[in-house]
Amino acid sequence: MAIALEQRGATPAGAPPAQKAAGVPVWKVLLPVLVTVVIALLPHPEGLAPHAWYFFAIFVGVIVALMLEPLPGAAIGLIGVVLVAVLAPYVLFGPAELAKPGFKAANASLAWALSGFANTTVWLIFAAFMFALGYEKTGLGRRIALVLVKTMGRRTLTLGYAVTIADLLLAPFTPSNTARSGGTVFPVIRNLPALYDSRPNDPSARRIGGYLMWVAIAATSITSSMFLTGLAPNLLAVEMVNKTAKVAISWTDWFVAFAPVGIVLLLVLPLAVYLIYPPQVKSGDEVPNWAGGELAKLGRLTLREIELAALVLLALGLWIFGGDVINATTVAIGVIALMVILRVVSWDDILANKQAWNTLVWFATLVALADGLSRVGFVKWFADTIGSQMTGVSPTLAMLALVAVFFFTHYLFASITAHVTAMLPVMLAVGMGIPGIDIRSFALLLVFTLGIMGILTPYATGPSPVYYGSGYVPTKDYWRLGAIFGVLFIAALLAIGVPWMMAL
Repeated sequence: MAIALEQRGATPAGAPPAQKAAGVPVWKVLLPVLVTVVIALLPHPEGLAPHAWYFFAIFVGVIVALMLEPLPGAAIGLIGVVLVAVLAPYVLFGPAELAKPGFKAANASLAWALSGFANTTVWLIFAAFMFALGYEKTGLGRRIALVLVKTMGRRTLTLGYAVTIADLLLAPFTPSNTARSGGTVFPVIRNLPALYDSRPNDPSARRIGGYLMWVAIAATSITSSMFLTGLAPNLLAVEMVNKTAKVAISWTDWFVAFAPVGIVLLLVLPLAVYLIYPPQVKSGDEVPNWAGGELAKLGRLTLREIELAALVLLALGLWIFGGDVINATTVAIGVIALMVILRVVSWDDILANKQAWNTLVWFATLVALADGLSRVGFVKWFADTIGSQMTGVSPTLAMLALVAVFFFTHYLFASITAHVTAMLPVMLAVGMGIPGIDIRSFALLLVFTLGIMGILTPYATGPSPVYYGSGYVPTKDYWRLGAIFGVLFIAALLAIGVPWMMAL
């Protein structure tokens, strides 16, 4: 399955156009409706409640619509949520819930529909766009980009390694990859493509923008799996593994077990993207020379640049060291407030950032829809069905198959946390029921997929919408590259990780 997240007919700044439906072929409008109706009319599978099957039908219809994009992605997500909320007694709630004394489906369905807007990751993503706005308005992002281009811009490949190393250095201390990549790395690298006349939502995006954006999201996916503290759901997963399978995993255990896989992937990544999704600009002396001249024109740092740099360092310091005291999203929103107070950006600037508000609505609705799959019991039914097919399969083959299923079912989720909560305990239970499986290795393989599965879709992990929304990687390319690198990542985990963990 696939979900295209944001309207790609964006302006150069990345904001979706006000009008998109005009001129859209009728079949793109009708096909999602037809798919929904056909699935809903099919007999529901054994063991799955009828209302769960109907919810799944709507979910698939939303997926098809988001792939075809007859409307902007955020609008499609909103329509899907509204449709479920209106039909909640038939698609969201089972007979047992409806029969509870005092239960009001109208109120409960509204609470569900708005639940995505209370998701902290949604607001952290929004804040990442505001940070990028600050870099743009003050010119600090341009200055940093020029410094990078001057020192490392002679070869595009070295820029790819610079992005990868930057994420790697931040990952052990930043348990939010949205804060790390979307809020820190992205605001810098988004300034680089324009220096090479590479523009979003334009054929020139392939000059260098597409390469850099894909390296960045792929790098943060790897580093999210490399460190226990590199991704917040990793910590939740370790606790679930401890409670469900009685397997304790320390920070060192995690790093040692994944290090061979992570190191190989990080070393190969920029070169692999360079070969699979090659930039048109390979090297040249003129750009670093030009960057040096532009830096000279900029002169000294301005007060606004210094204020923004201080705020960014404050946010980074609190993200790294203040996690036990203050939530990462609270930090981000607080820094945005300080940016307004210090006039680094104005409130009108924030209101005018259509891309940020579009992403907020889009991601909030997808989080609600993905949560609905778990709520109605579809995800558990699916996991149980897969587990029932493992009878008589060799322990090693069963382990590899279950890990692959766990990894690729992330196509159904817009949240790694939701994926962990819904499927990890079920998968662990299935594995524990198969004689001969090394449950510690199995548990490690499952939790190691949480970061790398972020490469699969434009909604797979926190920073995904940020890079997808940049406009440098078109929808079809994002899905194609997600599948290619998803296979490469899971293959590396199984081919390198399994023998290594068995030898530990």
